Amino acid sequence: MTADRWARLLRLGGHRVTIRERFSNESCDVLITLHARKSAAAVQQCEQQSPDTPVVVVLTGTDLYNDIHRDQRAAANLERATRLVLLQSHGIRELPKHLRPRVRVILQSAKPPRVTPPPLKTAFEICVSGHLRPVKDPFRAALAARQLPAMSRIRITQIGSALDPAMERRALDEMARNDRYHWLGGVPNGKARQLLARSRLLVLSSKMEGGANVISEAIVASVPVLASKVSGSIGLLGDDYPGYFDVGSTRQLANLMSRCEQDEIFYHSLRMHVEDLAPRFTPQREQDSLQMLLDELLC
Repeated sequence: MTADRWARLLRLGGHRVTIRERFSNESCDVLITLHARKSAAAVQQCEQQSPDTPVVVVLTGTDLYNDIHRDQRAAANLERATRLVLLQSHGIRELPKHLRPRVRVILQSAKPPRVTPPPLKTAFEICVSGHLRPVKDPFRAALAARQLPAMSRIRITQIGSALDPAMERRALDEMARNDRYHWLGGVPNGKARQLLARSRLLVLSSKMEGGANVISEAIVASVPVLASKVSGSIGLLGDDYPGYFDVGSTRQLANLMSRCEQDEIFYHSLRMHVEDLAPRFTPQREQDSLQMLLDELLC
């Protein structure tokens, strides 16, 4: 999704863009690669074929918080890069000090819904959006919902495909035993954004994030976020955001969900916070950031 969005924004700026899964010794003015470890071979090929071609390596969550500390190819790729792009500002702390001057932060944008659907009247709906993978800790909101008092109107709507049979079985089992939980599976992107926009909250319970685009989508839709306190989410929402819970803490998440439902002042403070952040996540801001990056490399 990042590659497609950047290609579109760069083309709007008048650039010719080709997306490839692998580098095939093609001539280019700039090579932009996603993921330090997975792009290592492409960057090395480009360096050998055209050593003067600027190379941009975009760091995702798994490489920023894992691979570059454990994988020699990923670490070596950082050294080869002309520029390193982070999707949120907090991640720079993971990089060696000598590489930090090469870093540029480009926030992933999102378009607000053309028409904001009204929230459900029958429930306080909370959205969980993203494919079901262990690193996302995808059932934390469902487990937290089990701990809510009987009078609570909270319902969890989960969007995202199960990427293995075990995850699918667990989602189906959770629906069978938890009346507050409903899993929709994979849905088209437009429908996912509409479901998020009508929700009262987004829960992002990941164990690791590089800068989740669903946070951008929630922010531009004025949907407050309850997020696990991981670097990638702090870099988007800010150190002072009041909607964090410790990774894996079902009790803390349940308390935050309940407080949002019952405490209008607290809920409003979360909403005001995300609305203040919204100007940072516009497509124009992302396009301008990309153009500034290219201007640095090509001037």
